[in-house]
Amino acid sequence: MGGSSSKGEGEEEAEEKEKEEKEDEEETEEDIAERIEAQQRKDEEEEGELPLGVDDLLNSGDPVLDLCYRKFKKLPCRVYRLLHLEKLYACGNRLRTLPDSISQVQGLRTLALDFNKMEDVPPAVCQLVNLTCLYMGSNRLVCLPPEVRNLQKLRCLWLESNYFQYFPRQLYDLPRLRSLQIGDNRMKTLPGDLVRMEALRGLWVYGNRFEEFPKVLLRMEGLEVLDLDRNKISNFPSLRRLPTLQLFSYDHNPVEGPPRVGEEVTLVGEGAAEAMQEREDKKERRRKAAEQEAEDRLALAEEEQRVIHGILKNSGSSPGRIASEGAFDGDAPPDGEEEQEAQEEEDEGSPDRGGMEYDAAGLEYDEEGVEYETEELICEGDGLEYEGEALEYERGQMDYEYEEEAEGTGTQNGGR
Repeated sequence: MGGSSSKGEGEEEAEEKEKEEKEDEEETEEDIAERIEAQQRKDEEEEGELPLGVDDLLNSGDPVLDLCYRKFKKLPCRVYRLLHLEKLYACGNRLRTLPDSISQVQGLRTLALDFNKMEDVPPAVCQLVNLTCLYMGSNRLVCLPPEVRNLQKLRCLWLESNYFQYFPRQLYDLPRLRSLQIGDNRMKTLPGDLVRMEALRGLWVYGNRFEEFPKVLLRMEGLEVLDLDRNKISNFPSLRRLPTLQLFSYDHNPVEGPPRVGEEVTLVGEGAAEAMQEREDKKERRRKAAEQEAEDRLALAEEEQRVIHGILKNSGSSPGRIASEGAFDGDAPPDGEEEQEAQEEEDEGSPDRGGMEYDAAGLEYDEEGVEYETEELICEGDGLEYEGEALEYERGQMDYEYEEEAEGTGTQNGGR
């Protein structure tokens, strides 16, 4: 019986323990909030008096909170209740981590934790899914946690002056990361699949241990800023295949001069100033040559216009000449012979020219009509001259009619 009693008591204890565990698992959000609040009250009691001015900052309601260089080992607990915060600067303190309660401040966009004593990225930081800028430089980091992949909106990450020996591949899964500062670490190379970071525009890898130029960088055509200062690279390839590159820094490497780059790239390093000045001089010479060429083309075009204008002006001042040139092109007699023949025909067909002189007043009276008929004769002559001998016959006939008309006009005027 005693054994049965002991067995029964053991089962009851096991059931009670299982029940407690189940209750713990079913802890509501309210329970969690109460637990966190209790922990915060305890922390507030332990932290004691805040440095001068900090209390005012916490009560200001400002979305930007600057707690840099305050010698904090732990941030004030009230910080984690400032749900309106968008930017938190806590650089230059003595922080080793951040509590889980930081994850409540989901409005944070910028978090600066430079110059602290952190050996790992706090897990709660990886739950701040709205972060766009994270500064973790000058700490004691050697790697990144897998949870950093949660920061899908991250655009700027600074990890300089830490202890990375290998490039953190977790960053491949951050599709919006544009600026990566990972200088002053201990890397000797970059992985060949770095090209997966297609959004990357600025890469700072100065102060590492590269002895050769990482060839993968030549395939990262979206780079705009590349900093390789203070490495051990003795030979740089041409960087002209990087079409968007705007700034390249190669200072403090064992090279005598800059590599070949595009004309718009700013260089920083040994011989950079001279190279850029020479490049500007060449651009200036090309510009002046292009201007001179344009001026020469303009002057030539103006000269051609003057020549054409002169030809047109001379041609337009003598319509008879144009007509005679057209006749000459059609194998008609030259101008002199044609005029001589016309004169002879006029002499033969008008023996009584004196009558026209006697009736000069009548001719003047009908001057407009006569000129009109003359124009018609010229126009008709253009077509008649092409006919050769027929031209002479018809022209003589036209002249005869002209004289008859003139005589008739004079007679009428005399009658009037």
